[in-house]
Order: sequence, then C-alpha cells, then structure tokens
Amino acid sequence: MKATFRGGVHPAHGSKRPTQALATRDFVSDTVQIVMNMNIGAPSKPCVKKGDHVKVGQVIGEPVGFLGLPVHASVSGEVVAVDAIPYLTGDMVQSVTIKNDFQDEWEELHPLGNVEKVDPAQIIPAIKAAGICGMGGASFPTHVKLTIAPGKKCEYVLANGAECETHITCDDRLMQENATRVVDGLRAVMRALNVSQGIIGIEDNKPAAIAAMQKACQGRHGVRVQVMKTKYPQGGEKQLIKVLTGREVPSGGLPIDCGCVVVNVGTCAAIADAIIDGKPVIDRICTVTGAVRSPANLRLRIGTITEDIIGECGGYSTDPGKIFFGGAMTGMCLPNDQLPMAKSTNGIVVFTKEEAVSAEESPCIRCSKCVDACPIGLNPYDMKIFADAEKWDVCKKKHVMDCMLCGACAFICPARRWLTPSFKIAKQKIAEQAKKEAAAK
Repeated sequence: MKATFRGGVHPAHGSKRPTQALATRDFVSDTVQIVMNMNIGAPSKPCVKKGDHVKVGQVIGEPVGFLGLPVHASVSGEVVAVDAIPYLTGDMVQSVTIKNDFQDEWEELHPLGNVEKVDPAQIIPAIKAAGICGMGGASFPTHVKLTIAPGKKCEYVLANGAECETHITCDDRLMQENATRVVDGLRAVMRALNVSQGIIGIEDNKPAAIAAMQKACQGRHGVRVQVMKTKYPQGGEKQLIKVLTGREVPSGGLPIDCGCVVVNVGTCAAIADAIIDGKPVIDRICTVTGAVRSPANLRLRIGTITEDIIGECGGYSTDPGKIFFGGAMTGMCLPNDQLPMAKSTNGIVVFTKEEAVSAEESPCIRCSKCVDACPIGLNPYDMKIFADAEKWDVCKKKHVMDCMLCGACAFICPARRWLTPSFKIAKQKIAEQAKKEAAAK
C-alpha cells in the first residue's frame, strides 16, 4: 500500500515535466571554482597554491574540526587562484579555481571492492576520505551521521528517493540510470552499521524509478522499495521515518533516537563509488530548469560556475528574475550567476521576473490552513505572533526549533503570511542565544 504522512501540500504541479524524461548528460567546463565550505561544519583549509598542477581526485582542501571533510579537485589542470569569494549567504569563503586541461589525469585511487565483501570497519573511514556529505541538499557529513553514539542503536537504514521538491528530477534520473549503485551504497551503510533492514522510499510520481529500483533490489539482502504518495515534504527525514517505519523522531531529537538513519539516494550512489572504485565526490547530477532554453539533467563537475551551466542549457529564455540552487520551496537564492555549484546542489532553477515577484503579506484571516498543512503538527499562526514580537523564549516553548522550514504553511496561506522567514529568524536567534550562554559557562 502507498504510505503518506499527516499534513503537507501539493505545490507546483507539473514543475518536474520539463526534465523528468531527459536522460543525464555530461558537461565539463573549462574552469571550476571549488568552495571550501560545501558541508555543515568548519570550512576546509586549502592545501594547494596558485600555479600548482592538480589531478582529478587530489585533495585540495583539508578537513577542519569534527564535522570537517576533505575537498577534492574535480578536474585536472592548473590552480589559477586561491582566494575568498562571496557565496550564498554573502559571507566570504575560501575557494580554489582550476583551469581545466581536459586531460582528466586522476590521482591514484584506492578501491575497496565489492560492498558485500569489504571489511565493514573500512566503510565509514572510506566515506570520510571521499568527502561525502548529504547530496539531497542538507550537506551534513555522512561519516558523522553514521558514527552512532554509545547507547544508541540503528535498526533501519532508509534511502530517501522521495525527491518531493518542486522542479528537481536528478534523483529520479539517478535511480533509473544507476539503480544498482544506489542499492550498493545502501548495502554498504547497512553493513557498516550491522543493520538488516534497508528501505528505499520513492513517491508514486516516479514509476520508472520505482521499477528500476525494485529490479536492483532483487537478490540483495534486507532491501526493499516502499512506494509513497506524492506529497510535499514527503522527503523530510521525520516524515520519511514515520511513513516507512511508523516511528516518530522525538521533539528535539535525531533519527537515531528512534533507531533510524536516513541517507539520500544520491549519497548512497556516492558511497558506492567510494567503496567500489575509490572515487571521491568530484561530480553529481543536477537538474537545470525554469527560464532556460533547453532544460536538462546534467552530470556536473563540482565547482562548475552557474553561468557556464546555464550556457550549456542554451542560455536564458528571458531576462531572469531569480536564480536559486534547489527547488522552489527550500532553495537558496543566488545574488548572481557567477557562483559555483557545490556537492549539495541538486538543482538550478531560473524564475522569470513575473514568477519572482514576492506576494504582499496580508493580515491573518484565522483559517487554520497553516496548522492543517504543518507536517509535524506545529501551530504556525501562534509561532508567528511571538516571532514577530521577538519573544524568542516563547517561540522555543512553542517548539519553533522543531520547525523544518519546509514552507508548507507559507505555501498554503491565503493571506500570504511570511511564516517561514519569521521562523528561520527565530531559530537563528535562539541558536545564537544558546551559543552565548554556553560560552559564558
């Protein structure tokens, strides 16, 4: 039976159609600019200098801190710059710019072989060495997620193939074109954590991906596909866990607190590449759509500049009003098209000027649609009152820290209340306050 969760919305019907049937094709540009802060945690430290020759897969950024990950060159060629650039949040971040020599000269790789035969103790270190973070957009370091704290136990590994965001079809194409690699990665995680149950959750608007994944699961120990109803945010960790296992993540808790680990299908494929081939994360599939002449699913080298990507898709079909990484619900707006894509960039969507116009906020009409839509049962109307009043302590008591910032409440609101931005600010303020209190102790 198809499973689903409480609440949710159905945004942008048809937004996936322009790319859903388009097979992935490669695009390699003449220059990449690889930023050092592609994952949650401290930015990596550049370990190359201008004038150096680098190979594909060579470490160009060394990890810093507990959440740190290495960063690898995605092309071979000459380092033409190591400098700071403004990135998505406006903060300056270190980057390494490489002029591609198109020789694709690789650093020596160290494959571990078949995921069913490799020593399980080698899997998590290999994932860290490959620089793998959440490929679905969260960018949390995968090796940290798979390092289970004492007293906790993982019973389910869930592969997130929901891809519920608007416009994005890269995971759909990955599952159709590389289903076996996705299952290989899932099995690697299961073996690393000594887990016997692995479930791949896919929404029912991806029939070809469902068929491909079901075929790839045949004969593989403990893995199966669960078809889910198409609804946003079906791909949220908490929603996925509830739908696939019936368990609930406790307030303020993590998936492991209910015995689950969730990994995106793109992350699974990257894990398989790291184990089987010894390959670090140097590329990924990205959906490019919206106001471009030729929408596409492209396999891009990490650090490819947005302007070059749009050019590969025939350029803009009209003057762009807004460009963002990710889907329309949770994507990050770009200040310009000179920014490079990162490991977590699953989509580049261009809105026209008409589509980009923000709706004017109106007074709440007390319809309670936001309450009905919230997938985790919060009261957005109530939280908004206290967030706007900057009563952060009350917001915390109203469980704003459990808010996923999925935007379902703002999407369904007939008064076009700016709910999600208010909650994002409240979460930031509460986190800052907690950090100050911890530093004072």
